[in-house]
Amino acid sequence: MTEQISETGGITLCHESFGDPADPPLLLVMGLAAPMIWWDDEFCAQLAEAGFHVHRFDNRDVGRSGHGTGRANLPLAYVLRSAPYSLADLADDAANLLDALDIERAHLVGASMGGMIVQEFAIRYPHRVRTLTSIMSTTGARNVGLPSPRAALAMLAPGPRTREEYVTQLVRTSKLIGSPGYPFDEEHFRRRAERTYDRGLNPAGVFRHLAAILSARDRTADLRRLAVRALVIHGAADPLVHVSGGRATARALGADLDVVPGMGHDLPREVWPRVIAGIRRIAFANR
Repeated sequence: MTEQISETGGITLCHESFGDPADPPLLLVMGLAAPMIWWDDEFCAQLAEAGFHVHRFDNRDVGRSGHGTGRANLPLAYVLRSAPYSLADLADDAANLLDALDIERAHLVGASMGGMIVQEFAIRYPHRVRTLTSIMSTTGARNVGLPSPRAALAMLAPGPRTREEYVTQLVRTSKLIGSPGYPFDEEHFRRRAERTYDRGLNPAGVFRHLAAILSARDRTADLRRLAVRALVIHGAADPLVHVSGGRATARALGADLDVVPGMGHDLPREVWPRVIAGIRRIAFANR
């Protein structure tokens, strides 16, 4: 398990893999301003043990991947659907990474904005998708998946100036949007925040990610046209992307829907077996 750098379509992407290259490839796509390490090492290892060759990567503008360009204007992004780059561009990054890895088709798993990205990937490259799992995400329709006011304000809080301020803020935000039905492991989130800071932050990139989300089109009609085995997982208590977003995604895809009681906008260790079993079930359904 060693981080690698690939030049893909003009964007430098940092990535790493887990498991046996002879197993079916699975690509994990993380969300807003979230580096690949937010797919916990142990979670990735458990997916590998379940029979996948697992790949995770930093999206552009995150961690050790390359930075985008342009200044994001969030009101214009929402009203005019104008942004420095789109979710479709981020989906193209993922496709280019698969090219660099010499992978023609993969199982796709995306969380939050990552779920939006894998949806766009499936729309743009349906022939490259083995299965699709969308976790705590939504369709782009503006009447579903809305955040609570408190969660929305937390996402727009001023950026921290020091490492300790960053760690404190991220731990506080993680608790706010996390899973009320499961214990909050503060030490785990503190270590994650420290590791995230040390791998590199990109404040301008956070706003470019936000602009990509706010400017996104409604994918519902295109999702309905897909013929792909799909699973949608959503927390019943998600304050950042309301569960209505997951329900709408499942309806559009004709997908299995797993609404997890007590789960918020994170993946507590206690739900990993349920999530991995679901991913494995749709991946190996015809075996």
